[in-house]
Amino acid sequence: MRATLTSKGQITIPAKIREKLRLKPGQVLDFDEDAPYLKAIPVFDEDAMRSVIGCAEGKLGFTAAEWLEETRGRSEPEG
Repeated sequence: MRATLTSKGQITIPAKIREKLRLKPGQVLDFDEDAPYLKAIPVFDEDAMRSVIGCAEGKLGFTAAEWLEETRGRSEPEG
């Protein structure tokens, strides 16, 4: 896939790539200046992500350990 750089230094990210990476309009990308190629990383709002920690506590019927045991099986330490 190709994109053309404009005189203002802008490119359009092709739709297939935007969909695959779930990029949305207005999303901020951070460019890695040290990479030997063009590397952009989506920037996430850390405060928004942290705000949901524990939001389901007591609402799902299991603790995190119980969910892991239910989905992965009981983990016994070796020894």
